Amino acid sequence: MKTGEFYAELEKRFPASLSCDWDNDGLMCSAGDVTDIEKILIALDPTERVIGYAAENGFDTVLTHHPLIFKKLGSVTPQSAVGRKIIFALMNNISIISLHTRLDAGRVGVNDALAEALGLSSVVTFGDSECPDMGRIGTLGAPISCRDFVALVKKALSAKTVDASFSDEDLVISRVALAGGAGKDFILPAKAAGADVLLTGEASYNALLDAAEEGISVVAAGHFYTENPVCEKLAALAREIIPSAYVEVFNSCSVENF
Repeated sequence: MKTGEFYAELEKRFPASLSCDWDNDGLMCSAGDVTDIEKILIALDPTERVIGYAAENGFDTVLTHHPLIFKKLGSVTPQSAVGRKIIFALMNNISIISLHTRLDAGRVGVNDALAEALGLSSVVTFGDSECPDMGRIGTLGAPISCRDFVALVKKALSAKTVDASFSDEDLVISRVALAGGAGKDFILPAKAAGADVLLTGEASYNALLDAAEEGISVVAAGHFYTENPVCEKLAALAREIIPSAYVEVFNSCSVENF
């Protein structure tokens, strides 16, 4: 299967119609449809380290969540990080595909993988005005305290630290809303959906303070940690589409918590 055919199969599962209007994702750069795909590298982020690893180990395709090209480019030169990555990828015959907000919203995507990691049941969608079906809300197996919820999140996601803002220190948590990545816009929608707490990757200091005063608790466990579980889902999908391909998941996080 060639690059264009592989991307077409991905689009069947995660169509561009699921992407938010402000997003840019899809086939970021293509080395061409000359040869069949043999090795696919999965990563959350298309960093230089990821693309370098792909080149060193003979991968012809990199599939990521975060886009290689997010903002409009005025030029592609070695003077910018994005330009360097595009040039390096094409010089090494590597195609890069990024599925961003469509992967947040889509079934078995970022937020479904997050719900699975936490063991939520009765999971349904919720969202904001721009992305109405991106978030997820579900129920824990048993109600737990705020401290126990934080411990659950850290263990389930291998997150070293979290930021938390609780509307009530004695709150018992049962209904959990999820918005992996940057989720401050989902705070009030989570409250409206009936959540006790919103688990997201990051939210500003002021957003956390305001949330508590609005009566909704927020736990921010890190952008990477709340989205990285989807990489195994992407790997499974790649293996399903091209059973003969070698598929590997690469940990792209280079941000350390101390």
